[in-house]
Amino acid sequence: MKQRNLSLSAAEREAASELLVARIERLGAFARARTVALFAPLPDEPDMRRALARWCGARRLALPRVEGDAMRFFLYDPATMRRGAFGIDEPGPGAVECPPSEIDIVVVPGVAFTAAGDRLGRGRGYYDRYLSQRGMRAVRVGVCYAHQLVAVLPVEPHDVRMACVVTS
Repeated sequence: MKQRNLSLSAAEREAASELLVARIERLGAFARARTVALFAPLPDEPDMRRALARWCGARRLALPRVEGDAMRFFLYDPATMRRGAFGIDEPGPGAVECPPSEIDIVVVPGVAFTAAGDRLGRGRGYYDRYLSQRGMRAVRVGVCYAHQLVAVLPVEPHDVRMACVVTS
């Protein structure tokens, strides 16, 4: 999947990412959401930076920061962003933590998804641990390129299923 994702041209990636953002915006959960958690992309993931720019001001936005084996979300403030774990942009010192109970919708990347919401992550378990913690009530929305939607994935007892999957 990573190779297929990286083989997309810049124009294809931009068009697919724009379509994903538009489809997320049409979700009822998004319309009702006050706080939206999303991610800064790795090179092979859909680019959510356009969503950051478009939703900033209209919604409270939160981005993850990896700290050892844990991931926490912090309110998005461009002034606090820095290059963090795995070379991903993340909120740095001075960012305000966003408790899981305040997140209404969380946009989740993955290596692959099924239509039923099963997700194959990158193997470290950051999202599964975060999404299964106490107080988390957010609607879980998986996002991926169309070719990342597959018929079946191996599922472990600790894997957290997405409420829906949005594809390009």
